[in-house]
Amino acid sequence: MRRPVSNPPNPWSTQHVEWLGEPPATTTRVWEERAHSILSSNDSPDVPFRWSANAYRGCAHACAYCYARPTHEFLELGAGTDFESQLVVKTNAAECLALELARLSWRGETVCLSGNTDPYQPLEASYGLTRRMLEVCLARANPVVVISKGALVRRDVDLLRRLHERAGVQVHVSIAFADAEVARAMDPGAPTPARRFETLAILSDAGVPTGVAVSPLIPGLNESDVPTILERAAAAGATRAFSTLLRLPGQVPVIFEERLRAAFPGRADHVLSALRDMRGGELHEARFGRRMSGGGARWELAQQVFELHCRRNGLELGETARPALPAEARRPHQGELFA
Repeated sequence: MRRPVSNPPNPWSTQHVEWLGEPPATTTRVWEERAHSILSSNDSPDVPFRWSANAYRGCAHACAYCYARPTHEFLELGAGTDFESQLVVKTNAAECLALELARLSWRGETVCLSGNTDPYQPLEASYGLTRRMLEVCLARANPVVVISKGALVRRDVDLLRRLHERAGVQVHVSIAFADAEVARAMDPGAPTPARRFETLAILSDAGVPTGVAVSPLIPGLNESDVPTILERAAAAGATRAFSTLLRLPGQVPVIFEERLRAAFPGRADHVLSALRDMRGGELHEARFGRRMSGGGARWELAQQVFELHCRRNGLELGETARPALPAEARRPHQGELFA
């Protein structure tokens, strides 16, 4: 049962204001709910992890291409501006996670935060649910992968370092565009690319393993950014990199095309045509194993360029399903967790 918050906390009036930037243009409404569970499993070959946890539904980063947008329709909300402004907070996310990780059947598999909407979107500054879930994982010595655009992840650098030392952690900062103006048009509520590179450097300097997600790859819009992003990410201390092709399920093609034509009217037709070339004539591919990748000569060339620049910059290719521990660390046995 969701309940509206009549006067939700304002993350732009907290101590983190220098990280979050300006508030969005649309009026945000926050709903709170008590979740029955928090871990979601998937058996898709498109992603390298089985388990994910999402404390928030909807995302104020407002990325035009976000594949999670259709999930808002299950709440009887829209995939467009509702997804960006009607935000749902699972207030008991950490408590649910603690219960689920304490089950005797749990095998200590990696948990991804979040795999759907951003765990460090602005509301996290007020609710702190992602930090509390990290604390649960630290207490249970459970490995974690984080994927985020949010600079607020800097707040948790101490916790992430301790989690890495005990269980293993990897933070992937998502940077799809090198140009700030293009990023602003496509990711209007997210931190600038420069701030995301700063975040990579801060985490890396603190001993937190980092990677860069050059995702999504949008042919005709950010292909030429790949060498720059990989070079800057490596200079900031990233050790891994991965990329996925633009995915447009449900109503997302309409939302993406509208934003694309408004921001880049002269390039829109070329972008959509190039995407269809990589998707066998369609804008979206729904089959398991093919949702995050493409086909054809242009896709093969894009992959070759990505792999080449990963090698040049010393970046390991791909996501990691289980983060590596420091050599001196030791994961506790199952019995120790219940002692």
